[in-house]
Amino acid sequence: MFKNAYFAGGCFWCTESIFQRIKGVSQVIPGYMGGFIKNPDYREVCTGNTGHTETIKITYDKNIVSYAELLEIFFSIHDPTTPNRQGNDIGSQYRSAIFFENQIERIQITECISLFEKNKIYNESFVTEINEKLEFYEAEIEHHDYYNQNKSQPYCQHIIRPKIKKFNSIFDKYSVEK
Repeated sequence: MFKNAYFAGGCFWCTESIFQRIKGVSQVIPGYMGGFIKNPDYREVCTGNTGHTETIKITYDKNIVSYAELLEIFFSIHDPTTPNRQGNDIGSQYRSAIFFENQIERIQITECISLFEKNKIYNESFVTEINEKLEFYEAEIEHHDYYNQNKSQPYCQHIIRPKIKKFNSIFDKYSVEK
């Protein structure tokens, strides 16, 4: 059975590239969510004045990978304790957020955060926003499958590739790349 998940963890090129490599994930679409502007474009979102955050829509088979497993991966591949920033990407459009579709997902999110905080995975408290799903606006086509289409680009080589290596080393059992 296929379901959707909506995660914002910094640059959507980075999060897209990770979640594309997970067994059971059939599609990852970059886009914008959480703001007050209808049909925003990349340039508008980059100003930080739309309220939107770069978000990915993940379509996954819950019989292969669970929502809880996706949450564990999400919280491990970005810093959920840093407000409005992931590495050199700074601004509200890079904030950490999850958009849930139902109360079961909301509970799973808070349980996952509690487990990470209890185990002191990060030194600081989580700042990840937990919001009910809002309108998802798909990003322009040039942002789709960005890493795979632009592997030689410096941002991909120096920022995204190390994230993929980290994912593969920690979550080898979920990875479709061996």
